[in-house]
Amino acid sequence: MKCVSFDAFRTLHLPGVRYIKPEHMFRERAVIEAAEWVLFPEYWQVNALVFGLKKRIFPGLSAYLIGHDKVQMTRAFQLVAPDHIPWTLIEPNTPDHARQVWDQMPLPFVAKIPKSSMGQGVFLIENRSDWATYLACTPVIYAQERLPIDRDLRLVVVGGKLVAGFWRCQGHDGFHNNLSQGGTVDADTPLPQVAVDLVLRVSQQLEIDHAGFDVAMVDGYPYLLEFNRLFGNRGLPGLSQQVSAAILDYLQEQTERDDDPIDPTPPLPAAI
Repeated sequence: MKCVSFDAFRTLHLPGVRYIKPEHMFRERAVIEAAEWVLFPEYWQVNALVFGLKKRIFPGLSAYLIGHDKVQMTRAFQLVAPDHIPWTLIEPNTPDHARQVWDQMPLPFVAKIPKSSMGQGVFLIENRSDWATYLACTPVIYAQERLPIDRDLRLVVVGGKLVAGFWRCQGHDGFHNNLSQGGTVDADTPLPQVAVDLVLRVSQQLEIDHAGFDVAMVDGYPYLLEFNRLFGNRGLPGLSQQVSAAILDYLQEQTERDDDPIDPTPPLPAAI
């Protein structure tokens, strides 16, 4: 299985993968065309690789398109799992829409910048000053009810299978659960099966083959918050190796399935 990667870190544990710097894509066209898989391209490369060179990429196209920003992601969630999404308002950032959202959303609430990760671009709105600060730095209004939680779940899915999961507990600010923002890991408390089942169903329905899903639990009921196509591997010891092993298994399964020709001629009926 010939693979090229545009992300050396995320394919470090995969055997026989040739790394190419993203900016060298055009120079290395022949190598890319000869590869069976192109791994972890940057977003700006995806259209050229998929539609120009007809390459199979991993993560798949759905993970890139749906995971590109929180607006696209939330709208997809609202279609496939509408009962498992916190109340969310998405509007253009205009004075009229800002006033409408402020009037509708009870305080305190959460506001997010659509293209952000690692807990950056997530605001706790408790007053008009917070709201003005948020509005000044986002192109789109994304406002969401604040759920009564002090932790959430990170569930890592590769190829439709759960690889690992853990709880992320709030950090010192009493708001963010992200590890990069001071959150801590609880790997001992069991993972709620209802959350695992929801994430596996949604990931398969949306064809998200590589993601870290964040799920909030409220009175035993799961709410999808978001997923990260490029998630961190800090949560559990050996997580990077586990993810790499799952990626390798998935790529091999997909390659064998795609390369296995289907016999178009049905078997003859048995003689009577």
